[in-house]
Amino acid sequence: MSEAEDRKPRSDEARATYDPEITSEFAIPEGLAVARGSGEAETTSEFAMPKGLEAAQAEAEPEGSAFNMPRTYSVKDAPSAFTPATGVPMITLITDAPWQDRMRTMLRMPVADRPALEPVVRSEDEGPAVPRVLDLTLRIGELLLAGGEGAEDVEAAMFAVCRSYGLDRCEPTVTFTLLSITHQPSLVEDPVTASRTVRRRGTDYTRLAAVFRLVDDLTDAETQVSLEEAYGRLAEMRRNRHPYPGWALTLASGLLAGAASVLVGGDVIVFIAAALGAMLGDRLAWLCAGRGLPEFYQFTVAAMPPAAIGVAFSLAHVDVKASAVITGGLFALLPGRALVAGVQDGLTGFYITASARLLEVMYFFVGIVIGVLTILYFGVQIGGELNPDALMNIQSRPVLQILASMVLSLTFAVLLQQERSTVLWVTLNGGVAWSVYGALHYTAGISPVASTAVAAGLVGLFGQLLSRYQFASALPFTTAAIGPLLPGSATYFGLLSIAQSEVDKGLVSLAKAVSLAMAIAIGVNLGAEISRLTLRIGSAGKRRAAKRTRGF
Repeated sequence: MSEAEDRKPRSDEARATYDPEITSEFAIPEGLAVARGSGEAETTSEFAMPKGLEAAQAEAEPEGSAFNMPRTYSVKDAPSAFTPATGVPMITLITDAPWQDRMRTMLRMPVADRPALEPVVRSEDEGPAVPRVLDLTLRIGELLLAGGEGAEDVEAAMFAVCRSYGLDRCEPTVTFTLLSITHQPSLVEDPVTASRTVRRRGTDYTRLAAVFRLVDDLTDAETQVSLEEAYGRLAEMRRNRHPYPGWALTLASGLLAGAASVLVGGDVIVFIAAALGAMLGDRLAWLCAGRGLPEFYQFTVAAMPPAAIGVAFSLAHVDVKASAVITGGLFALLPGRALVAGVQDGLTGFYITASARLLEVMYFFVGIVIGVLTILYFGVQIGGELNPDALMNIQSRPVLQILASMVLSLTFAVLLQQERSTVLWVTLNGGVAWSVYGALHYTAGISPVASTAVAAGLVGLFGQLLSRYQFASALPFTTAAIGPLLPGSATYFGLLSIAQSEVDKGLVSLAKAVSLAMAIAIGVNLGAEISRLTLRIGSAGKRRAAKRTRGF
């Protein structure tokens, strides 16, 4: 062998055979012929079908075996359709019904039973951009959920936005802090999922009404709202300032507390004292919010000034109802909005969101309890004489109490940042609520829980009618109207009994306060459901509720 041939590169087998430096156990032994592959990695999976077995296995195995290769579905090979003896139920939707009812009805249907989406002609040449439509849907749902809207109504709005841009087969999901939506174009295409986290919550019913108007325009077949226009309107909603300045909110909280003190038997001096205590508590809460303290501590601090003024009246032996001062301050702090939303979510089947909302209400309530109980405890220790039975004998002053309830609802609406056009309606609704409660409880002698439930049911009924008349959310017409029904006196009676070491009486009174709160929330929801089921206007036909398994 020449020197030139020695310099030629040897093959892999030759190097593996003759190279003495290779001592790996994977080296090919000398004299063993190995067939060279095609250069691609060979299949070594245990799930690979052995060579030569495919044809025999296909002949031996029946159709549908796990070892058969999948076939492409074809309509020609489809089995014959099965029609039940009773026929396939036809689902119809009233076309002139509000979009809330139509979308809620479709969400409660199984996916296979939903009506097919009609073709939508949009200005975009290539159809809607799916990611942008999903993003717009999530942003609208975020504003609604952060504003206190119920989970079912948020899902209905998200579903309406998707269908308005031609996206069928969408499934929105709403929890207390997370929104998600999934769009699957067809059964053989991959789904597209997007989500958004709700981190900040604020009470602004003016913004909530603007979002409802946007969704109403999107669902209108005659109104062509492009994606760019919808994004522009959303940005404008976020930039808009609140309709009422900070000093107006502080004044409204004071008037609310003063009106509440009149409901429980207070006079002019009590009205002024309760108003001053509530305004001072509101300013302290604003200071805590500016320092970044959580809402729990804000409620605790805001509950202290009215209680301190009531204890000061008791220590000074001033002939006023100190209990009415403290009760009026409690009315301005009780979280009625979150309570109604939490119970509504539970009644409509959103149990995770309902649990989170009710837990939030419990934290707020505990913060109020700590603030008031701390002041009452020290007041009792230094000689303050507070009579818990003072609120048990409230004189019936129908005209004055109805006017006070209307003022309370008016100021509550201002605190909720409602539109000025809705303030008058909610004020009248609050007057009706207290009139019904007073007629049932003071005149007919019915229990306060039953009277509260009936009055709250009328609030929900009238609120739903007003919302259908204006094609808006029902929250601005119901939340402030339940203000006069909030259990402020029962809460104060329980806290004072605990401060005076009468724990049993205090727990009984607090349980009564919880019962009244649940009666308010259930009554409002029941009134809204009755309006949807019995009234032709805004109804969407018969809605099927979820079937309960009774534990099975």
